Amino acid sequence: MDPKFLEAMMPDVVAASYFARLMADGYCIIPGALDPRIGEQVNCELESRFVQTPFCKGAFYGETTKRFGSLLNRSQAIQSFVLNPLVLKLVQGALGPHCDRFNLNLTQAIEIHPGAPAQFAHRDQAMWGGPKGELEYLVNVMWPLTPFTAENGATVLWPGSHRKQDEAFLPAEDSVVAAMEPGSVLLFLGSTLHAGGANRSNAPRRGILVSYCLGWLRQFETQMLNYPPAVARGFPRELAELIGYSIHRPNLGNYEGQSPAVLLERDVPDFIQAQDALTPEQQAMIAQLEKGGIAMDAVRNIRGHNAQAAA
Repeated sequence: MDPKFLEAMMPDVVAASYFARLMADGYCIIPGALDPRIGEQVNCELESRFVQTPFCKGAFYGETTKRFGSLLNRSQAIQSFVLNPLVLKLVQGALGPHCDRFNLNLTQAIEIHPGAPAQFAHRDQAMWGGPKGELEYLVNVMWPLTPFTAENGATVLWPGSHRKQDEAFLPAEDSVVAAMEPGSVLLFLGSTLHAGGANRSNAPRRGILVSYCLGWLRQFETQMLNYPPAVARGFPRELAELIGYSIHRPNLGNYEGQSPAVLLERDVPDFIQAQDALTPEQQAMIAQLEKGGIAMDAVRNIRGHNAQAAA
């Protein structure tokens, strides 16, 4: 077989392998997903923010834990996390069957300090009120900035818990610790039971949480307030679309009848032409109606005539 063909095929083979693990266990860890030096750069760029950010308030967020978002405003290198090609392939596999496109849900830096207790076990999909167990709402992606260990509060997960939606609590002995080094990445489904671990070490544990959700859901962070058009114009188009400068067919999330991407233009027109953004199925249905010689106005006229005749 042609070696070039094998080389081209390899990314898909790797993605398929990790996707199988993600869907079977509810999580997977990918070693060497990113150059660790990028994580070091992010860690340095966020250092002052980590120092100045106050501890959280509340038992869930953790009162010995620091959290802050809007990371694309705070470090350009965060784009390498958000747009990682292998991660995006896995997210597409998990969410793609349930939406026209997925969106960036959250970027959050997390620092768990020494003495922090274990977080309450939970499923992140609980933020949305729809039925559970029928589809995946989001995929979480945790990038370590420091080594994640059992001692310093690495994420704890319950394998297979995405298939046990009726069980809010599972035995601690059934859990696993997501130990990993910077450069590796942990992906887990929004339906997977998990928690931040207790930090029994003498140093903080730092990580970057990026998550992606179905394109028709409200995002955890209000991304377009974090990154208004003046900011988003400086992002790669793929990133701007992930944030929400895109449309979810049919016509969901539009601005004046067009994709919000129109706001990324330097000169936004005062008068904007509304344009259809339909699914292929809807386009095919309309084409079939037109082919059959039945225009929508004709359908309305027929209905109106029948109503008058009935009267």
